Amino acid sequence: MTLLRRDVLRLLLIVSAISLNVCMAGDRESSASAEPGMAPAKDLPGYLRAAKDPASGVVFMRITKPGPLGAGIVCGKKYCSHRYSSSQAWNADQSLLLVVNGCGAFCFLDGHDYVPLFRRERATECEWHPRDPNLMICVGGRRISTWAPRTDREDIVFVSSAYRDLQFGPYKGNPSRDGNRIAVRATRDDGKAVVFGYDLQQKQKFPDIDLAQLPGTTDACTISPLGINILCSQELQDGNEPSFVFSIDGVLRQKWTEHHRPGHGDMTVDADGSEIYVGISKSDPDKYQVIKRRLSDGKVTSLMKYGEAQHASLRSLDRPGWVFLSYGGTPDEVSQHRDWAPYAQQVIALRTDGSGEVRPIVDTHDAHFDYWNETHASPSPDGSQIVWSSNWGVPGGPVFDFVARVDWPWQPASIGKEVVANGLH
Repeated sequence: MTLLRRDVLRLLLIVSAISLNVCMAGDRESSASAEPGMAPAKDLPGYLRAAKDPASGVVFMRITKPGPLGAGIVCGKKYCSHRYSSSQAWNADQSLLLVVNGCGAFCFLDGHDYVPLFRRERATECEWHPRDPNLMICVGGRRISTWAPRTDREDIVFVSSAYRDLQFGPYKGNPSRDGNRIAVRATRDDGKAVVFGYDLQQKQKFPDIDLAQLPGTTDACTISPLGINILCSQELQDGNEPSFVFSIDGVLRQKWTEHHRPGHGDMTVDADGSEIYVGISKSDPDKYQVIKRRLSDGKVTSLMKYGEAQHASLRSLDRPGWVFLSYGGTPDEVSQHRDWAPYAQQVIALRTDGSGEVRPIVDTHDAHFDYWNETHASPSPDGSQIVWSSNWGVPGGPVFDFVARVDWPWQPASIGKEVVANGLH
């Protein structure tokens, strides 16, 4: 990829974001009724071609496709996407974007024009350092390390003969928001399954938490945003999935024994300084609502009424106060229920303050099929970009990654004396 082509792509994104005459380029031919230069909204946008969501006006781009992308990166035929909604897809300065599902390695794209840059083979779990754009934090085997993907340099931070099978979550773990602390699951030399906090800066290991004291099987554990708590999610034989909150020193603080109250979510620090988990409840009295729950005392606040929300992401670390939600379902189904949140196959941003203020982002055109085609929207650290997945209305068809570009600050559109809020727009 030449420098000239990258410059052209950057210019295309800038022009597309400010122009009302965005060129819509699809992989299929446009219908005869389409306006000149505009493909119908149903058409799949071309690879690395700018498109515009007709409802929100947001500019977006398809950034993966089956087959070779360049720089040694080859996408599988079934899917090629970022890891997960609560996993940080961009590095701290947004110069790199990571794709891992379906590309057979850690595949790095330019974080702004999405041109393939390089791939790296890794056998351990790694997540971006939230403050240092050059580093990822990696956990696996018997060690914890930091790794610089560009140079492929790895520095060992912790290694132990007393613990094996170290895990970062697995797959749902994040570091504290300063990047200093993580929660590590491991098998101790006496065979016990444990989780413990570790401070990478101080090189300090915190006490073991015996996971055998919890009911069922442990799904994943992660450190809280301030690095003072560890949250573990369990799976019970009856299908219920409760959560438990421990202090970093191993004291059990909260038992959330209800099923997924909440789940499929992410953690952040609320406006009052308290740590909260935001996700989708699957238990009464707020079943299928988006809620936030305070780690300190378990207090629940409903943020969005009953609906088809599937995943919540708070990876916009530098733009607090907004949660990015991925909605499934179908427009036909949702339109038949006036008391539901009126979102289907959409990504929206929702205020976490309980006001109900909503910013619609993009229609995903994602038809239900399996786990890999779920939207899993995840924002960049400043919230200006959101990566999401879709099979573009073809169940069982290839799943692509897309990136939507969002301008901030944003003011809700006025409707008489009302504003876009509580899902009413």
